[in-house]
Amino acid sequence: MSITQALPTFFITLREGFEATLVVGIVLACLKKAEQSYLNSWVFYGVGVGIIASAFFGILFGWLIQGIATSEHPYAPVFGEFLEAGIGLFAIAMLSWMLIWMTQQAKSLKSEVEGAVKAAIDKNKTAAGWGIFGLIFIAVLREGLETVVFILATFEQGIMPAIGAVLGLFVAAGLGILLFKWGVKINIRLFFQFMGIFLLLIVAGLVISVLKHLDAGVGILAQINPEYAGLCLTQPASCLLGNLVLNAQGFLPDKQFPGIVLKALFGYRDQLYFVQIVSYFLFLITVGWFYLQEVNGKAIAPAKIEKTAS
Repeated sequence: MSITQALPTFFITLREGFEATLVVGIVLACLKKAEQSYLNSWVFYGVGVGIIASAFFGILFGWLIQGIATSEHPYAPVFGEFLEAGIGLFAIAMLSWMLIWMTQQAKSLKSEVEGAVKAAIDKNKTAAGWGIFGLIFIAVLREGLETVVFILATFEQGIMPAIGAVLGLFVAAGLGILLFKWGVKINIRLFFQFMGIFLLLIVAGLVISVLKHLDAGVGILAQINPEYAGLCLTQPASCLLGNLVLNAQGFLPDKQFPGIVLKALFGYRDQLYFVQIVSYFLFLITVGWFYLQEVNGKAIAPAKIEKTAS
């Protein structure tokens, strides 16, 4: 059991939790301003059910993964490696898209939430309550699923990742209380820019892990069934990853400090292969470019030119 296992989930839930906290805070502020505070309970119901639904999703898939890991099927190790790679790919796609999308949406988050709240409270009491509940539930569930998928993708087991996630949520909630209840000024833009870059590096580490699992899966498959030996394209170093480029076991092992921290946060390995390194930097360059475009307020897609009648 190592505290480093808690670090990635702490930072992920801190960022994602603070996003959800902002939505909750804006909704509560809108209800107070509109003198509709009787709907506050629906806000807290939405938070609670969203967290429970996210946890249920995590437990369900955790059981599935555990079932495959303990299966006696001869191809179970292959399925396990490919499942880990598949979840990792999904996590990379989901977290990358949400990072860019939320950066884009942040510019209009307050106005959109306020508009949704106004539309909800214009209805009768029951419909208004369900409208507020749905708004909060979706916000919390979205951030919760991102966190759950990341935890599944890293395949960290034990109590420490859960502790990290809980601590991240508590800190996110604390920031929300400071911001909305006590009026403490927090540079939200700077916070999300810093955490966005940090999240980008964490997700980039998943690229290394995904490739490692794919390579391991193909290698095991080739050992079990010689018919698939042709899938190993770059033997003997690895099946898919090319030649060994970095071997830092002698001076920066990934099982000792500080290598273990780098591994936990950024997917560092003391042995890195050519395909892993190239893929890592390609991911950082491409996704990082899109992210920085949004941070700098530049549209990724070219703006449409409207023709005016002369």
